[in-house]
Amino acid sequence: MTGTAWKSTAHRERGTTPANGHEAVPGQGAGDRASTDAPLYSGQQGPGGTSPVARASAAQASPSINSGTTSGTTPGGVPGNGGGQDALAPLCARLDRLTALVEQWLTGDKSSTVDWSASVAFHWRGSRGGQGGQGGARLVPVTDPQLISFDDLRNVSRQREVIERNTAQFVAGHPANNVLLTGARGTGKSSLVKACLYQFAPLGLRLVEVDKADLDDLPHIVGLLRARPERFVLFCDDLSFEPGESSYKGLKTALDGSVSGGAANVLVYATSNRRHLVPESASDNLDTHAGANGELHPGDAVEEKISLSERFGLWLTFYGFTQDEYLAAVALWLGHQGFDDAQIAEAREAALQWALTRGARSGRIAAQFARDYAGRRFAASLDAVPSDVPPTATP
Repeated sequence: MTGTAWKSTAHRERGTTPANGHEAVPGQGAGDRASTDAPLYSGQQGPGGTSPVARASAAQASPSINSGTTSGTTPGGVPGNGGGQDALAPLCARLDRLTALVEQWLTGDKSSTVDWSASVAFHWRGSRGGQGGQGGARLVPVTDPQLISFDDLRNVSRQREVIERNTAQFVAGHPANNVLLTGARGTGKSSLVKACLYQFAPLGLRLVEVDKADLDDLPHIVGLLRARPERFVLFCDDLSFEPGESSYKGLKTALDGSVSGGAANVLVYATSNRRHLVPESASDNLDTHAGANGELHPGDAVEEKISLSERFGLWLTFYGFTQDEYLAAVALWLGHQGFDDAQIAEAREAALQWALTRGARSGRIAAQFARDYAGRRFAASLDAVPSDVPPTATP
């Protein structure tokens, strides 16, 4: 509905006409321009077919003779310079902004309020995550994303090569695949995705993290991002589904299967400790039947559960570290803490004992040991300084 149409409707309902006796013409002031562009929410109609907020805005934007805003007339009918219309323009503009905000709240669309320059990473707070129902879903910038460089990762050279190449294709506007990263805990799956953002953010890559509870929102998120100029990776971390959960179906739709198709500027990168994201049970095999030639065919339950993983074009598998690979990761992280080669060699036995108590060797465990070891050494060095000796000034 154009600005002229709804203004005329407002005058007819009040039994008034514009002061000049003609239909209101858009563009007479800042308020008119904003009102013409503002969409109307059609979900709650007032008398005459327009929403209550729109009707109030129309009444303010199209003054009657008695309003005192007619050109050449001041309030009370005294000839003047027509300054009343200019005085109402800021009020009309504020009403138009209020109309737009009310519509966004009613429809649950908060995408237009996102500050895309605030960060390179965002988190989706879905309506099912306790954020206030239908109007609570929105994108929130991550003010201090914890990123990592490819060079700080160990024992993932093959996986790095594949995902770096795929992401480079995607950022350049070429065809690329969704990626599923599976394998042992703490071996660099999530870190590899963060390294992609660190590497390609200057080229327009952005990351949106989506929790498992909000996977049903994925098709909606894709729709919000479709028209953006940036390239987006939807990051679903540590996915696993229990029997009876159905949220994985939203992920299936976002990956492949929607009538509208996926967005050219959106990919899904997901991590999990198991390749088959939906658990299989022994009872699923009861549906397996033999064909005419004796071949076994899985039942519908098995097909449904394995189809999710198959919708990812690339599978990357991660494995636990050997002792040498673990010690190399320890050396890397201690080096970042300022330790020299001799000090790193001295920490070798403590690092092995740390891994033994944790029951595994991985890059995550190596980083955790380095933080603990460095913290204890630094604290001990401070305790060794006599209390009557002032600390050395840092230049």
